[in-house]
Amino acid sequence: MGIEWYDMIARRNGGYRGRAVCTVIGRSAEDVFEERLVEMLPQYQSVLDAGCGHGEFTLRMSRHAKKIIGFDNSAEMIRISQSLLESSGTRNVEFVFATTKTQMPFQDGQFDLIYDRRGPTSILEHPRILASGGTIFGIHTDVTHVRRRLSENGYMNVEIEEYNEAIIYFPNAHEFALNLSDTPGNPDYTLPEMKGELEARIRENQIDGQLGVREHKYIWKAMKA
Repeated sequence: MGIEWYDMIARRNGGYRGRAVCTVIGRSAEDVFEERLVEMLPQYQSVLDAGCGHGEFTLRMSRHAKKIIGFDNSAEMIRISQSLLESSGTRNVEFVFATTKTQMPFQDGQFDLIYDRRGPTSILEHPRILASGGTIFGIHTDVTHVRRRLSENGYMNVEIEEYNEAIIYFPNAHEFALNLSDTPGNPDYTLPEMKGELEARIRENQIDGQLGVREHKYIWKAMKA
């Protein structure tokens, strides 16, 4: 999907955040990732948030870190993150407009921890900015590109864990449609012309008689030699 989609989501949702009302049953991979990251952050001097979105998560993690720089390739997301930063009074965070598709505006070995919370896995193709012995840590729905990029770029001590136990339940079709619409690359399922496709998705996502989606994500971690 193009940058235009993320800019649209930023304007419509006020950032990279979901609008749907839902209930998560079971241990979510997102919770595991955040708990581990909170434990890791105090051990590192310079941290990069790859694909920081509107910066809310970055600012929350800054309570546990010495310094975090967050970057995103959506100008709208960075605009919102800068506004949140200014109103928060936080002093150990910086937001940068940048993309992994070009040479990144960071020094060689500038970071000793890079975390990627469903951001661009192409950050793995920029080992130059990670210090020797530094850690890269992420969570994503698709591990295919992660495995390839970790291998091609010479990372070591690779750990990949799969999580598929938590279930996200939605109270009605409208909330489910909002969730689908806020998923990267999807069309707006709340539009009348999407009714047929929405009904098909509802039929496909029945768990024990309820409208639900099983979470399927990967948490990965590796070190630069």
